Order: sequence, then C-alpha cells, then structure tokens
Amino acid sequence: MRTYAVDLHTHTRFFHGRRSLGDRFDPLGVRLLVAAARRRGLDGIATTNHDYYTPFDPAVHVETLPGIEITTDRGHVLVVGPDPPAETEPEALSPGEAVELAHDHDCAAIVAHPFRNSTVRELEDVPFDAIEVNGKHPRSRPLVTKLADKRDLPMVGGSDAHYPFEVGRAYTVVEAERLTPEALVDAIRDDRVSARVSGSSFDRLLRRGYRSVHRRKRVIDAIERPTPGVGTPPGEDETTDAGGEVEVGERMKAEDEDGTDAEAGTELPSDTD
Repeated sequence: MRTYAVDLHTHTRFFHGRRSLGDRFDPLGVRLLVAAARRRGLDGIATTNHDYYTPFDPAVHVETLPGIEITTDRGHVLVVGPDPPAETEPEALSPGEAVELAHDHDCAAIVAHPFRNSTVRELEDVPFDAIEVNGKHPRSRPLVTKLADKRDLPMVGGSDAHYPFEVGRAYTVVEAERLTPEALVDAIRDDRVSARVSGSSFDRLLRRGYRSVHRRKRVIDAIERPTPGVGTPPGEDETTDAGGEVEVGERMKAEDEDGTDAEAGTELPSDTD
C-alpha cells in the first residue's frame, strides 16, 4: 500500500458556471493546475468545477481525477470518482439527492466547506462518505473534526483552488495500491484518507486575505480558535515535529502574528465560494 498526496477540490477557472469562453479555457486551466500540483509535490488533483464535469486528457506525473462540485439547495457537495455526473442544475437537488446521484455513478460524496455558506452539515440522515477540511478556512478544522467524529466519517482536504497558486494549500493523503478514481473512492469509504493543511508563509498570508474577504461578505461561521498545523505538501519546506506535523503552539502563534481575530459572520446561502 502506497500513500499519495491529492488535492480533492480544484477548479479550472476563476469564475463560476458554464460559459463558452470558460469551456474553451478549461483545457489550459487544468494544465496550469497540474503544473502547480507538480511543483508542490502532489501526486494528483481532482477537478471539481461547479455543476459540470469535463473529461481531460491524462497528465504526466500528476493524476487528474474526475469530479464535480454540486450546488444543492443547502450548499455544496463534492463528488469524486470514475463517472461523475456530466452536469447538474444549481440548487435543483437536495443534498440527499446529490449523494444518491453520486452513489449511482459509483462516486464518493463529500460535504464541502461545511462551515462556509452551507447548512449541509445539519443533515444527519444523509449518507455522506466524508467531510472536507477546506483550504480557504482551515481554522474551522476543530469544528470539522468534531462533526466528523459525531458522524463517524473520514476527513479529506481540498484547496478549493480557483487559481493555480492556490493548489495544495489543503490536500488529502490517500492510502492505495494505485491512484485511480476507483481506488480513491474505496480509500475514502474505507477511511484510508486524512486531511492535511499547508503551513507555508505564503499559504498563511493567502488564508488571511480570504478571511478578510469572507468576513466582509459574511459567509463564514465564527471560529473560536486557530487551527493546529497538520503538514504541508511534500514539496514544501516547513519546521515539523518528529511525527512530520507542525508544532501546534508554533502554528497558532504564527497564525495570530498579524493580530487577526477568528472568523466571524453568518452564512448567506445565495452567495458562492
């Protein structure tokens, strides 16, 4: 069994929805994502565009895994696996219907950014396969951990990258014989995955910027404390402890050096990430 570092939440364009210009840009967008992933030492990325899936040619050195981010009437659901739905109508499906659709396509269904612009996490009877630690707001990790423990679900990491430089700020360690869409689904359902968050200086600065923007837009829930560091992509350098993870106290200190308070605000279901 090998371990692979995979960013499970990336977008090939910086805007949402299907537009003709965007469709023409997507092949270039995925090449830029792959190049960024390779620089950061990742083994793969899942392309999870909003409400549509486009197959891409295989990349060299970095596996591109199929996916889609479905906009339900309660928030976003990530779907990854061998045969994701080709297209969904925004807000037409409930989270339960999105999960059923994912499972019908032999894919895993993941609660995306559960504490930003979403109430999907409140649905206890929907059979999700995992919960995401999102790279835009990893300070919510203690809340995600509590939610995952309560639901007995694994946690995965994804950057939610809309620009190549965002790739890898959060990612998933996958245990599998080979990195294929089918093996990814099996690993998620067998709890052979774990979430990681980059602690690099650039990624910390980027997160502070997003916290400021989303605080003003009021699309994030209040977070009571900073997130303990849990590693960086394999190609990044960072001070770690013996177990390969960042010392919690040092990371918390680093996160607070700019005087930024924990996120505050409420969710606006009509907004997008």
